[in-house]
Amino acid sequence: MGALHTAVLQGKALYVGVSSYSAQKTREAAAILRSLGTPLLIHQPSYSMLNRWIEEELLDVLADEGVGCIGFSPLAQGMLTDKYLDGIPEGSRATQGDSLSRDLITDETLEKIRALNELASRRGQALAQMALAWTLRDPRMTSTLVGASSVPQLEANVGALDRLEFTAEELAEIDRHATESGINLWARSSSE
Repeated sequence: MGALHTAVLQGKALYVGVSSYSAQKTREAAAILRSLGTPLLIHQPSYSMLNRWIEEELLDVLADEGVGCIGFSPLAQGMLTDKYLDGIPEGSRATQGDSLSRDLITDETLEKIRALNELASRRGQALAQMALAWTLRDPRMTSTLVGASSVPQLEANVGALDRLEFTAEELAEIDRHATESGINLWARSSSE
């Protein structure tokens, strides 16, 4: 926190943010920075329908501390798109083994994804659009990061803004399928 504070003092940074900190470490970081006179502005945790760890404590801490939240990997490394509905396609991220392991795309997870896709279809949205809109449903979420590999993909993702509202019934159905799926690749850093 001292290094971040120094970067602001030296004009090398305008603001301070952290990523993948646990609720406790976030509270500690905010207190240290506040005592130094440099507020913690934003926290960037991984967050998606299949990776909901921030809901337990972190969002409350961020609200208490007045810190924004910008979730990353809202499409669960591409799993919450139509790409994996029929299994693992050749040339996909999961076949390359870089940021998405084949082991994460289990039959159980695919079942969840297919059920969520059916709901998205009934809502008149692509699965990715519904997944993005869902991450923004909580007023404590400042924004969500998307990683598009093409202009059409980016345009499709922006379409999530056309349908941000969810009914109580839709949220209940999402909660039945959008459960922790062991895909938080940053779990170690966010649990310490």
